[in-house]
Amino acid sequence: MDMLTADEGTMAVTMARKTIEAVVRGRPVPSTSLPPVFSEKRGVFVTITSSGELRGCIGYPYPILPLREAIPSAATGAALEDPRFPPVALSELDKVRVEVTVLTPPDPLDVEPEMRPHTVIIGKHGLIARSGGRSGLLLPQVATEYSWSCEEFLSHTCMKAGLPANCWKRSETDILTFEGQIFHEQVS
Repeated sequence: MDMLTADEGTMAVTMARKTIEAVVRGRPVPSTSLPPVFSEKRGVFVTITSSGELRGCIGYPYPILPLREAIPSAATGAALEDPRFPPVALSELDKVRVEVTVLTPPDPLDVEPEMRPHTVIIGKHGLIARSGGRSGLLLPQVATEYSWSCEEFLSHTCMKAGLPANCWKRSETDILTFEGQIFHEQVS
């Protein structure tokens, strides 16, 4: 899988921003001409922040949609449907910042549970924890932002799934890793 170029990353962020502005205003999402990479199925998350604080984050961990569909869908979800936050208001549009993270396909972390902290690379890996029908995901940048150790990152991912913090120590808990290409909106 090819990485996106800086220009393609800018296009992804612009697409997310234009989608958020359109859906908050109740207008149709504008279409745009995109390079071929946007026809590839990729996992993607759109994150919205305000004053450096999370305001919404929704996405697709698995490559089930082409980027040209996944980015607007995730942007709409982050702006209007994240259950942790009220929908983004029109008055907030100039204050929020948009980030797009394009993911590699998740791979199972095939090591014994006690070796998991020695295999996870902070700043490179994002994590998915799955057990008992529950699943939680944290993007690679989250561990860096909070200065977490590998054990803390694993524990917080388990808690995000609604599981006990130490469930990563159990063999029946699946831990998957992925990487993300992170594109930020330029702050003016």
